[in-house]
Amino acid sequence: MGPKTPRPRGSRFHLGRGESRRTVTRVNTKLESPPKPQAATRDAYGEALLELGGRNTEVVVLDADLSGSTRTKAFSKAYPERFFNMGVAEANMAGTSAGLAASGKIVFISSFAMFAAGKAWEQVRQTICVPRMNVKICATHAGLTVGEDGKSHQMLEDLALMRVLPNMTVVVPADSTETRRVIEAAESHDGPMYIRLSRAKTPIIFDDSYAYQVGKGNILRDGNDLAIVACGVEVAAALEAAEILANEGVQARVINMATIKPIDSELIEAAARECGAILTAEEHQTTGGLGGAVAECVAKTYPVPIEMVGVQDSFGESGTSGELLQRYGLDASSLAERSRTLLRRCQDNQENA
Repeated sequence: MGPKTPRPRGSRFHLGRGESRRTVTRVNTKLESPPKPQAATRDAYGEALLELGGRNTEVVVLDADLSGSTRTKAFSKAYPERFFNMGVAEANMAGTSAGLAASGKIVFISSFAMFAAGKAWEQVRQTICVPRMNVKICATHAGLTVGEDGKSHQMLEDLALMRVLPNMTVVVPADSTETRRVIEAAESHDGPMYIRLSRAKTPIIFDDSYAYQVGKGNILRDGNDLAIVACGVEVAAALEAAEILANEGVQARVINMATIKPIDSELIEAAARECGAILTAEEHQTTGGLGGAVAECVAKTYPVPIEMVGVQDSFGESGTSGELLQRYGLDASSLAERSRTLLRRCQDNQENA
């Protein structure tokens, strides 16, 4: 048996058994607040790439006949001599990018996540990761929020595919501002990177003062009752869920874990020690993605109860992005409910210890 993990001091959430069990009053779970500005991370990628191309002539861009959708078209018009449309041939695009990187270029390649990570996986492994080439794979249209395109295009396995590759850095920006900072960091980062981008517009979380650092997460909201660790589109949902829980007297720490690999193990261990429970949220299979990375880290350092929220061993289906996030339990209300379940489990574990 592992060490007991008592609730941290100052925790304001308690559930007893039988008659002593406190009823959690759910007050104003539908928060009334002005809508936040939204933008798609793929749009921010296109804008950042255009700026990068203007100040660094060593940057080249490859696309697999999807430049309108991936937003590399602006770069292609501004710098046609440094843009290559490889056609519907993602594997060939990966191999060509490795050759350009071997000649000293900083290479960005783009396609839908299903094709960039799925169709080209062998070439990414053999020609980019094995020789550690300086190639940035910027994959758009990832996750459920591809929406009506359905399960054939809703890539929910790419983080697992990329995270397992040696030498690969894996990043999932939370919003358009962080995307711009990630692309700026990618320019100076030496080695392969997989950057996961979304089709749908999502709330803008960060202002222009935000600074991204490879391998570092950041705390967006403090609290000691539990930690919600999220990436990508789920960061906004996690912040909203924390507001719902705060109205019930539960203080959730919200952590934006943009870099899935290398993961910020120090930040995760601190959350485990100080909060006693962790909920992860990702628009991905619960196997092999953010949840798995956090669980591996916690198991090595400070084991605590974990709930992993994501898609549970199934493919997606067609619908709007909002409908699908709700359908698969990735909306704010669902995250709040899973947090309550986790806290009850923690309390039961303590009482049965």
